[in-house]
Amino acid sequence: MPMSASDIQLDLSQDPVDLTRALCDIESVSGNEGPIADAVEAALSRLPWLTVTRHGDSVVARTELGRDERVVLAGHLDTVPLAAEPNLPTWYEGDLLYGRGTCDMKGGVAVQLALAAAVPEPSRDLTFVFYDGEEVESARNGLGRISREAPHLLAGDFAVLLEPTSGLVEGGCNGTLRVDVTVHGKAAHSARAWMGRNAIHDAQVVLGRLAAYEPQEVEVEGLVFRESLNAVLINGGVAGNVIPDRCVVSVNYRFAPSKSVQDAEHHLRELFTGLDVVLTDAAGGARPGLDQPMAKAFVDLIGVPAGPKYGWTDVARFSELGIPAVNFGPGDPLKAHADDEFVPVQEIRDCLRVLTAWLA
Repeated sequence: MPMSASDIQLDLSQDPVDLTRALCDIESVSGNEGPIADAVEAALSRLPWLTVTRHGDSVVARTELGRDERVVLAGHLDTVPLAAEPNLPTWYEGDLLYGRGTCDMKGGVAVQLALAAAVPEPSRDLTFVFYDGEEVESARNGLGRISREAPHLLAGDFAVLLEPTSGLVEGGCNGTLRVDVTVHGKAAHSARAWMGRNAIHDAQVVLGRLAAYEPQEVEVEGLVFRESLNAVLINGGVAGNVIPDRCVVSVNYRFAPSKSVQDAEHHLRELFTGLDVVLTDAAGGARPGLDQPMAKAFVDLIGVPAGPKYGWTDVARFSELGIPAVNFGPGDPLKAHADDEFVPVQEIRDCLRVLTAWLA
């Protein structure tokens, strides 16, 4: 069984791979981040060079050395639910560490914690942010909550979000938007179906438009962002002998950062003209911003050209605060949320080495 925070005390001086495993074995599916936030807060509070602030189930730790620049390093503590055959506790297969959260994104969180412990006098002031609610709807996002209620805790000149990128820099991110498209019919007894109108059958109008849709590839500041539009949920029917009078198709649109949320919503309302469309969740994307001096210097340090981030990440929130930000962390983003989620152990060590060299 996964460990609770009461079973383990985090040792921030250990190999970051072992620290990753310890973090993952504290189960923290969205909504249950309290135990891991307790463990992280307790570990950071033992470092006298950090000022530690608890904000709900988020933890912020800052150096206060009066440096000319401040870098924010951020990562979320929550994970998506466990697999049907639970993928915790973690296990090794060769040089890969398997289990929920290994890739998305407790490998990155371990790098943050190890860096906080190993670099008491960084070349720039550092802010470490560990937050809850990233894997659920935007309204529950801990980083968003801090930005609204205590934005001074996030102040900085540059931010690195340690989302999985296989140790490469990914600039910006797509926006994400969800709508419910409702098809209305008329209820009737299924033995007399001709007296009603089957809303589930009529949902083919929605599905047909989605199947015919051709997603765009949009170049933004030299990076090409791939969009996508998909039905992700469908709900209809009340009983096995009733013609359904309502069917709801939930649609997710991942749109390039050149579009605003309003642009994206308008696009979907045009696509589903004549249908009942309700916006249920939205978060804007972030332009790459790699021409900013600190971002450019960081990409040069990695030595490999940056790519785009197709998924939505919280670099968008930093962008809204006027802070240039990039994605950089261990783990293949294609394995995020997979039942066989894993992280190559060397990527964890390599990311820590790069950040330590940059900030020590």
